[in-house]
Amino acid sequence: FRYIELDNGLRALLISDYSGPAEGEDSDEDNEGEEEEEEDESGEETEEDDEDRGSDDDEDYDHDGKNKKGNSAAALCVGVGSFSDPSDLPGLAHFLEHMVFLGSEKYPSENGFDSFLKKHGGSNNATTDCERTIFQFDVQRKSFKEALDRWAQFFICPLMIRDAIDREVEAVDSEYQLAKPSDSSRKEMLFGSLAKPGHPMGNFCWGNAQTLKQEPKKKKINVYKRLRAFWKKHYSAHYMTLAVQSKEKLDTLEEWVREIFSKVPNNGLPKPDFSDMPDPFETPAFNKLYRVVPVRKVHALNITWALPPQEKHYRVKPLHYISWLIGHEGTGSILSVLRKKCWALTLFGGNSESGFDQNTTYSIFSISITLTDEGFQNFYEVTHLVFQYLKMLQTLGPQQRIYEEIQRIEANEFHYQEQVDPIEYVDDICENMQLFPKEDFLTGDQLMFEFSPEVISAALSLLTPEKANLMLLSPEHEGQCPLREKWFDTQYSVEDIQQEWMKRWTGSLELNSDLHLPAENKFIATDFTLKPSDCSDTEFPVRIADSDRGCLWYKKDNKFKIPKAYIRFHIISPVIQQSATNVVLFDLLVNILGHNLAEPAYEAEVAQLGYKLAAGEHGLAIKVKGFNHKLPLLFHLIIDHLADFSASPDVFSMFAEQLKKTYFNILIKPEKLCKDVRLLILEHSRWSMVEKYQALTAGLTIDKLMEFCRSFRTELYTEGLVQGNFSSAESVQFLQYVTDKLQFSKLPAEVPVIFRVVELPLKHHICKVKSLNKGDANSEVTVYYQVHIYRTSNLSFMYMEEPCFDFLRTKETLGYHVYPTCRNTSGVLGFSVTVATQATKFNTELVELKIEEFLASFGETLNALTEEAFNTQVTALVKLKECEDTHLGEEVHRNWAEVVTQQYVFDRLNREIEALKQMTRAELISWFQEHRGQNCRKLSVHVVGFGAEENDEDGGGKKQGEEGEKGDITGSTYGEVSKLTFLPTSPKMAGAVAIMDIPAFTKDLPLFPYHKILE
Repeated sequence: FRYIELDNGLRALLISDYSGPAEGEDSDEDNEGEEEEEEDESGEETEEDDEDRGSDDDEDYDHDGKNKKGNSAAALCVGVGSFSDPSDLPGLAHFLEHMVFLGSEKYPSENGFDSFLKKHGGSNNATTDCERTIFQFDVQRKSFKEALDRWAQFFICPLMIRDAIDREVEAVDSEYQLAKPSDSSRKEMLFGSLAKPGHPMGNFCWGNAQTLKQEPKKKKINVYKRLRAFWKKHYSAHYMTLAVQSKEKLDTLEEWVREIFSKVPNNGLPKPDFSDMPDPFETPAFNKLYRVVPVRKVHALNITWALPPQEKHYRVKPLHYISWLIGHEGTGSILSVLRKKCWALTLFGGNSESGFDQNTTYSIFSISITLTDEGFQNFYEVTHLVFQYLKMLQTLGPQQRIYEEIQRIEANEFHYQEQVDPIEYVDDICENMQLFPKEDFLTGDQLMFEFSPEVISAALSLLTPEKANLMLLSPEHEGQCPLREKWFDTQYSVEDIQQEWMKRWTGSLELNSDLHLPAENKFIATDFTLKPSDCSDTEFPVRIADSDRGCLWYKKDNKFKIPKAYIRFHIISPVIQQSATNVVLFDLLVNILGHNLAEPAYEAEVAQLGYKLAAGEHGLAIKVKGFNHKLPLLFHLIIDHLADFSASPDVFSMFAEQLKKTYFNILIKPEKLCKDVRLLILEHSRWSMVEKYQALTAGLTIDKLMEFCRSFRTELYTEGLVQGNFSSAESVQFLQYVTDKLQFSKLPAEVPVIFRVVELPLKHHICKVKSLNKGDANSEVTVYYQVHIYRTSNLSFMYMEEPCFDFLRTKETLGYHVYPTCRNTSGVLGFSVTVATQATKFNTELVELKIEEFLASFGETLNALTEEAFNTQVTALVKLKECEDTHLGEEVHRNWAEVVTQQYVFDRLNREIEALKQMTRAELISWFQEHRGQNCRKLSVHVVGFGAEENDEDGGGKKQGEEGEKGDITGSTYGEVSKLTFLPTSPKMAGAVAIMDIPAFTKDLPLFPYHKILE
């Protein structure tokens, strides 16, 4: 690491992964200060997550989550954000973040930077926050200097072409439209609207076509001039921070940064400062009860306080200490008591440290509780319990023992953390550079430095009932909420908090004997020694135990050399897929198992041992990871609970009710419904989400659940993978424990872990269904081609990504999310192009025609491809696949995919690289033409939103910019999701056959044999 300041005031941190002169072979990277970010396996969902089904047989390659671990990366943070939006142009800061990317004086091509990155295995992104805007990119090392120079021009001399403005407004507007059905965005906007008039917390930070195009036209505001002026005034070097990470030497990185970034202008103006606008929520609108109608079916209670800014106390982290106790789930905690009463499912407490939650004007402290139906009826009692717990904390005062326990856990995690992708790391660091002094750039956001009872007590003393604001979300509020939030049209009402409750809380509030502080944590690791191998080391996992009831794959880690391990088991059963009812019962079983484990396993989770239970299509996946010292304790705990599974009638009905909401919340998302319909057509005997919803609403009983549980456990096959710091002898014991504890018989016949897939006819078929989110304008269009050759599809997808974005988003402005995807559906390959659009702007059939137009033009581009350009792209893809894993989790994730699909091709990457190297340009071109001509097996799925372009009168049928009738609360805003509405095609889709009945369409189609990609 090296910190430098340039003459223009720009501050930079250089991070070198240099490990010797060899270009290709970079070994041993040891980077202190990097934190593991493998897919979240903590076993808990964030508020907005779906408890979606666990493993998905449609293993799509994520359109931008490609493997980029060996890349170089840079991120730059400008100390300005949407708080600086002018009052007559809401969303200008966010709009500028979009506009600066569209070409510069030195590199004028509008999509030039994007195109350059895609050719060299890179990606980029940007985010606008309240007081900061962050830009980041990564790219293969050999192109890093040129990419830095191209990127820096956006901060030196961006073009911001006039005619790109109208087009890019549409991208900003689509982003806003996609956020509209998100309850967390709606909640934030409503909360912001409670701030004092004129305070930037009340700003509309998103921006949309109305604020950036229609209104300015009416008021004769020149948006182009204002964008330029905003850039000139606010994009100044003296409050920019830059972090770069690459395998170059520090001297080289310094030379590049000085040469390239010294040209960034410094206007000498003071940085925007809002610290003179404290107490945004000291208003009569705060400290009330707000009732809100959510988009999803969920009951939630948010208790919120607005505190003075806490950033300056980062060495103590008082809010982290308080939220650690409030969000605790062990015995004596708020959630433990609420769960026993069947009143709540989850509880999150604290401050997310986003600009909205923490800025120079205030810090939020909020407690968010997902309630059950009964909890919603008793929400005042729930609030009462929270205030009792806070009173207990205030009475007992800050506890050094607990602070030191948290401190130890955070320090262990920091000391043994695994590397993250460079692009994520530089993103964090450049923001830290705006917040902390330089000695704390790497640690300021993670470590607890000093225990200060005074600072913690000061924050605790402000968390009183008099200062709290309550927000209660529930579908039950429909029809009782006459008010509308201006930007997201959220229905809400406001009332005083009931007098008698306020009296109870503010008088001498009695304590509750069920509530107490957590005991000492027995899961915190203290032994970090690395174990010697007890068998010869292997490059890939080997099967070290095998019987007719299960097997175990094992690989000792001698590469990353950290005291951590991963244990994963797939418990396969033939009964799950026997009926839609069984699939639902299995979901219930897994959810209730998670509930039964929540309290006993919480201590392990806190001590950085992660666990996740996933209801897969063909079995239960159990994943645990973390410091190996205490990991067996957690694994045994999970298996014990599965062996002794039970549920009380109260818990059963609470989870049946909750699962109905979960299914509903999945079905109303156009992208989820689109995927469900596509897989329902392609995968033989798959049960759709609608069928599961029907089975659940038909009524299930606890007896049926217990009967299912017995039959599930009777005959099983279990397959495990253990990697990390365990010996082979220890690892075999995990399989032994599973078979001893669960006492099951062997399967009478092998259970396939994938579906059979239908062979689509040689004709274009289209399935149009109406969105199930009543009134939501968002539509989703996926055009899918069933193909056969693997390596080619991977390569063509890489070629397609940037032109696809340029054509469908930048030029045609069809939507914010536009991407091609390589699809592996139960072993049968395909590729698709997906566009998320809005029915207020485009008809889905028009979007489909534009996708076809793009594919035709892409075919021409491919034909014109030179041998040299082809080789560059092949090399880039090979380089991506050759990247070393940066942490053990990545290697495990890849190996687990082989185990769970029973393909066991652990060296798949090497084989893919070999296949790629043998590929020719002619093969690629003929492959593409073959799958596009008369012989194509093409399926289009449209989820059609509500809007004028789809001839809807109601719901989202208003043209953009029109206001809906205020106070119109007739008819439910929640649609019926228990059946699909199929729509016919118009003459525009001539030559395509509409699917109006999926079973009728698929019943006579031939099926591919069970298909695994083994060579």
